[in-house]
Amino acid sequence: QVQLVESGGDLVQAGGSLRLSCAASGSIFSINIMGWYRQAPGKQRELVAVFSSSGLTNYADSVKGRFTISRDNAKNTVYLQMNSLKPEDTAVYYCNIQGSSRHGSFGSWGQGTQVTVSS
Repeated sequence: QVQLVESGGDLVQAGGSLRLSCAASGSIFSINIMGWYRQAPGKQRELVAVFSSSGLTNYADSVKGRFTISRDNAKNTVYLQMNSLKPEDTAVYYCNIQGSSRHGSFGSWGQGTQVTVSS
């Protein structure tokens, strides 16, 4: 079973920066997709940034130029560097990792980490 552990969420003022981390553990053979999603109160979960299976990145229009997704394959970890944060970035951020493990294909979610941006 593959488990994800997130960290890095915090309370920050508008214009500030945060770096989220998500580490996967378990009997992982390969990872195909690594991404970040967020869910604000009363809203649906939305894609923030993702590494596709081809290794290309895709960002939500609202975060382009401010957020950067990166990965450390040796550590099975994905990061989200968030700069120039805005109050509308306030949400619970979830990582999602898909791949294959000793038990077959997997798609796991992190527990969520709260990001709050004050104005």
